[in-house]
Amino acid sequence: MKPSSAELKLTKDIFMYRAYLAGRKYGVVLDEIKASSPPELQAVRTFADYLASSDKRSSIVKDLDKKMSSSVGVDDDTFLLMAASIYYHEENFDAALRCLHQSDSLECCALMVQIYIRIDRVDLAKKEVKKMQEQDDDATLTQLAQAWFNLAVGGEKLQDAYYIFQELADKNSSTSLLLNGQASAYIQQGKLEDAEDVLQEALDKDSNSPETLINLIVLSQHLGKAPEVSNRYLSQLKDSHASHPFIKDYMAKEKELQKLATQYVSASA
Repeated sequence: MKPSSAELKLTKDIFMYRAYLAGRKYGVVLDEIKASSPPELQAVRTFADYLASSDKRSSIVKDLDKKMSSSVGVDDDTFLLMAASIYYHEENFDAALRCLHQSDSLECCALMVQIYIRIDRVDLAKKEVKKMQEQDDDATLTQLAQAWFNLAVGGEKLQDAYYIFQELADKNSSTSLLLNGQASAYIQQGKLEDAEDVLQEALDKDSNSPETLINLIVLSQHLGKAPEVSNRYLSQLKDSHASHPFIKDYMAKEKELQKLATQYVSASA
């Protein structure tokens, strides 16, 4: 692209570096965004630093807390979105929502939909989806939010969710995340073989996608496959995505089970 103004160039750069983040190319973002870069890009760099450096996350969150306690311009949507994304990864959903409520942008609304679904407040997610539809019903983000909401509601809405993911894939291109959305709809409908085909396609596109690996673990259990099949995916997930909420929760439950087993053995001795 050759943007016609400085404002358009900044918008392009924001999307470009966020795309690098989505591709887990954190080093590119950290190398190319300098101290002299605009504040919006600095916010993207902070998120990259958070994702790349697990040992620095605590200090990054503390600095973010200080910034959020001061006055933040409501027109700085990128900062609010990056801050909320960091809080989301920290599972501090209250703090994330406080950031997002300061903006009416589609992206902030979409992240609110994700958070409300995550904390089982489908009623609030529905309100945000409606707000997005009133802003721009045809926007890709609005369509995605509607699909996420449909997956959360389940039932007859699952087929609607599948069609949305399929339509987006047809209009643009089939991505790992869109395929995982389709697989989720299939799994909830009990169409396990169809889900397996879609997840294999997702695995071909990105062999290290945490969402694909998690769905394959779940699917392997439902299909009654040998334990080593799901264990293989689980080991890969542990190696590559140790800080993922799924792995954190799994490790906590594994530790608790070992503790209970030790207590049981001690009581039986």
